[in-house]
Amino acid sequence: MTSQDWLLLLALSLLWGGSFLFAKIAVAEVPPLTVALLRVTLAAGTLHLLRLAFRIATPRELAFWRDVFIMGLLNNAIPFSLIFWGQQAIGAGLASILNATTPLFTVLVAHVFTVDERAGSAKILGVIAGMAGVAVMIGHDAMAGFGGHLWAELAVLAAALSYGFAGVFGRRFRDRPPLLVASGQLTGSSCLLLLPVLLLDQPWVLPLPSLRTIGAIVALALLSTALAYVIFFRILRRAGSTNLSLVTLLIPVSALLLGVLFLDETVEAHHLVGMALIGSGLAVIDGRVWRLIRV
Repeated sequence: MTSQDWLLLLALSLLWGGSFLFAKIAVAEVPPLTVALLRVTLAAGTLHLLRLAFRIATPRELAFWRDVFIMGLLNNAIPFSLIFWGQQAIGAGLASILNATTPLFTVLVAHVFTVDERAGSAKILGVIAGMAGVAVMIGHDAMAGFGGHLWAELAVLAAALSYGFAGVFGRRFRDRPPLLVASGQLTGSSCLLLLPVLLLDQPWVLPLPSLRTIGAIVALALLSTALAYVIFFRILRRAGSTNLSLVTLLIPVSALLLGVLFLDETVEAHHLVGMALIGSGLAVIDGRVWRLIRV
């Protein structure tokens, strides 16, 4: 990776780490489903404008739109709603650490549902280390019973599982322009979230949120979603998926620092231990540890 690639990777980690900060601010005044809908709708509109600027044609085959709707459900609608709901009770830093288990779930889903991505011994070891980290973090709440923040933490873990299914399902888009897939899935998730928001949240009866909250939602959509996708695909094209996966290790650090600086959040010792275990598991899955040892 070049120095420019590393700068892009750090920028992406700040944008995605910042999404937990922006979401924590937003859900204090706006219901989670409405925040999720606003995020994907604003981001979808922005990416469609970019797609048209790059003259990427709109597909007409129904199979494509069926697939991007499913991708939007797995990669946006379900996880965004669960994470935002969970963040009503837990901080941005903890949510980001739990969300960092996404590659662990992806390994498990790929092992069960694919024939060409079976998990070897190294990946299994990485998953075990990562899940041990999850146990360390939520073990205290589990022993205290299903009260407090446990349900919120489980919701974020369920979101990570949904991302895992999305990662495997998304393999079918390998031959499609990335900007087309991103704008398509955000359009699908916008349509899927619209009816639940109208029925459950009824946003027209809600009080007008503060400028701080409106700014957080706009930043969540334009910076942490639309711009982040552009950077994501740029890194993917320049440095490859393996190097891109390093962002998973950086996002919790960014979110923790942002939460401490701007939300006065505190980080407990067992959260740091859990993050270290999850990080070690991701490093083992990535394979860099073994390559360094062999050298």
